[in-house]
Amino acid sequence: MDKYKETFQTWNKIASIYEDKFMDLDLYNDSYDVFSKLIAKKNSSILEIGCGPGNITKYLLNKRPEFKITATDIAPNMIELAKKNKIPADFKVLDSRDIGELEMEFDAIIAGFCIPYLSKEDCSKLIMDSSNLLAGNGVIYLSFVEGDYKSSSYQSGSSGDRIFFYYHNLNRFKKELENNNFEIAKIMHKKFEKSDKSEEIHTILIAKKTST
Repeated sequence: MDKYKETFQTWNKIASIYEDKFMDLDLYNDSYDVFSKLIAKKNSSILEIGCGPGNITKYLLNKRPEFKITATDIAPNMIELAKKNKIPADFKVLDSRDIGELEMEFDAIIAGFCIPYLSKEDCSKLIMDSSNLLAGNGVIYLSFVEGDYKSSSYQSGSSGDRIFFYYHNLNRFKKELENNNFEIAKIMHKKFEKSDKSEEIHTILIAKKTST
């Protein structure tokens, strides 16, 4: 089976489990605060990629109720959970690889732990598409796990269902962002405890578009 297809099917299957684990996780809240503060415009339009059950959307709207958020995810069950959570945003099923098809302009884009499930080629496309979708001075948020791309592999959960997990290179992302008219505003690192009690470091990149 195609890596993406199997990964997306797994996310759809475990949507409720993901919601139980991450809906109220506060580990990344200070990074969302940095992202929000960089968005100066009132009533800004935000695109969220890989929104899951709406945990990040909910936090952002609690901080900035005037945000107009379009929140997307490849998994229909994630979108259904987000809608049931009655978060005041526009939730829709959308493959992150297809954001370039959106005929809208945004003031900011946030992809919270979405790109670990995209190849480096598709990450490059996502950054390019994001630059095209963002207004001048637009803000982008990306998070991932640094590591050797060649070590990317399938990971299995307790249910036995698999996802394909990609490791990415920080310097490559920095270069990709610079090549697409972004300037790095903040780099953050978070220690995340996995279900087996081991720890991994999550890297967060927040950048601002430097030209229209």
